[in-house]
Amino acid sequence: MNDVVLVILILAAAGALIAAYAIAVEPRRLKVTRHEVRSPHVPSGFDGKTILQFSDVHIGHYYSLRRLERLVSLINDLKPDIVAFTGDLYDARSPKTESDPAASPILERIRAPLGKFAVYGNHDFGYTRNKRTSGPLLANGGFDVLVNETRTIALPNGEAISIAGLDDYVRGRPDAAGTLSQLREETFNLLLLHEGDPADELAAYPVDLHLAGHSHNGQICLPLVGALHRTNLGRVYIGGMYAIGASRRRDRPYRLYVNRGIGTTTFPIRFGSVPEISVFTLRSGK
Repeated sequence: MNDVVLVILILAAAGALIAAYAIAVEPRRLKVTRHEVRSPHVPSGFDGKTILQFSDVHIGHYYSLRRLERLVSLINDLKPDIVAFTGDLYDARSPKTESDPAASPILERIRAPLGKFAVYGNHDFGYTRNKRTSGPLLANGGFDVLVNETRTIALPNGEAISIAGLDDYVRGRPDAAGTLSQLREETFNLLLLHEGDPADELAAYPVDLHLAGHSHNGQICLPLVGALHRTNLGRVYIGGMYAIGASRRRDRPYRLYVNRGIGTTTFPIRFGSVPEISVFTLRSGK
């Protein structure tokens, strides 16, 4: 065997191993990332409270309800105070998005003493892309589905933070001005919005933390190359924590966190983009 043939065989074997990992291993991994969010607007009673975010489950061809059950068990093991789901419950490429209610009783098992909140993603409008299919399923699972709405999360002592949810920017009818203008400057304000890229235009509002998903971190993210695929409104901010509009609001940074998501879409492949649950611990102070 000459050297050229040997090199070809080695490269072929390496490629096969990488492909096997990307198809069979990484999509089934799950990493819990932890983050501290410090703000003078966090009331003392919320110091140490946790917000758990999960996103982009894409139940359907490649993600089963059995896997959702395991996900819910892990979420409960983490004992979050607040749970936020940032869109794409079912995969729109699966006809199950039209009528399958089986996820609701599983989602109902999620425990969060201060509330469970959700927003629509672009896959939450059904197989035909024109019906709000996931909202009722999430609501039946105990989630407060926010469509251009705000809520107050209050403790028994009266201390409170606010949460806002905007409709999906791809298929919904978001009303950023009408919704975010309701947020108060003196309150810690959490925003749920499926896409991250609109953050640039939203940074003028008093948002302390914007939780997004949508991009899957490209699903395939190579060293030195980055994400191989960047979707509409997931091209600029594709994964991790960002400080938006810092020059405009030095006194109040607009933090954006883009979660890598749980499932896959189009192809059941992930590489360099391990599925993620993100947990944020609130801290009071500068």
